[in-house]
Amino acid sequence: MSFTSDVKKELTANFSTTGALLALVRMNGSIGIFGKLTLSITTENAGTAKYIYKMLQDLYEIRAEIHVHQKTTLSKNRVYTVFLEENVNDLLDELSLADSLLLDNGVPPFVMNDRLIQRDYLRGAFLSSGSLHNPEKGEYQLSIANVYQEHAEDLQKIFQNFELNAKIIERKNRYILYLTKAEDIMDFLTLIGAMQARLKFEDAKMIREMRGLANRQSNFESANISKTVLAAQEAIDAIHFLNAKKEMVQLAPQLTEIARLRVDYPEASIRELGELLDPPLGKSGVNHRLRKIIELAQALEAADKKSI
Repeated sequence: MSFTSDVKKELTANFSTTGALLALVRMNGSIGIFGKLTLSITTENAGTAKYIYKMLQDLYEIRAEIHVHQKTTLSKNRVYTVFLEENVNDLLDELSLADSLLLDNGVPPFVMNDRLIQRDYLRGAFLSSGSLHNPEKGEYQLSIANVYQEHAEDLQKIFQNFELNAKIIERKNRYILYLTKAEDIMDFLTLIGAMQARLKFEDAKMIREMRGLANRQSNFESANISKTVLAAQEAIDAIHFLNAKKEMVQLAPQLTEIARLRVDYPEASIRELGELLDPPLGKSGVNHRLRKIIELAQALEAADKKSI
């Protein structure tokens, strides 16, 4: 089951509310006239269809029918239609949708002025056409598809009412309202009553961030090890070069001593080399001596090249 399906399953366990039903009818409903007025509310989610059926019963004592059919011969998705042919006019009047399904493309005006209904409307909107990427994969995005631009813009205003920075993009004749910040997505899930989904999202985000931190730390340590190995090899190469040129005997005793330790303990860190000296020497002192040896070797090599 996808993360989106988990969220919708949790949402359909909520109480029946007019706002949620209103959004589902507004976004997924269509009017038909077959001798009398009919209403069809279509969804690809079985749980959402049952939720619509339950809300119609709980709120308006209306019994509907649920019809099921395959979406296409090439798709395994089933389409669920909640179908009403009784009391349709009364229901549309109760929801203030008598004209909206035919003439208006936005969110009903009374919803725009009522924050309590807006929360329920957002729940219904997500059930209608919402989707949420699995946070375990690291791509944070929650989206709600809208047929009409006006409706998407009205939803965006509702999001802004709750300080959620939603954006709109047009894609395949749909207007997609979306959130990409993890904090906004978690706040939205809390807002619409999906607390379990919010906690799962937060856990997945935390685990992913901890893994990322561990990986960065590991990469940092690996980089430091590589840097240390390269620096040690550079010093060892310089010492071998000076030995080959019979130059080591001319070096000061403290340089000769650190050179001997560097060759004898190629895997030792700078700190460990300093501790082997008598008296012990700090990292900066050891680095200074090794750098002096490398500079002497480089100067001698450069002189050799000029004389050729």
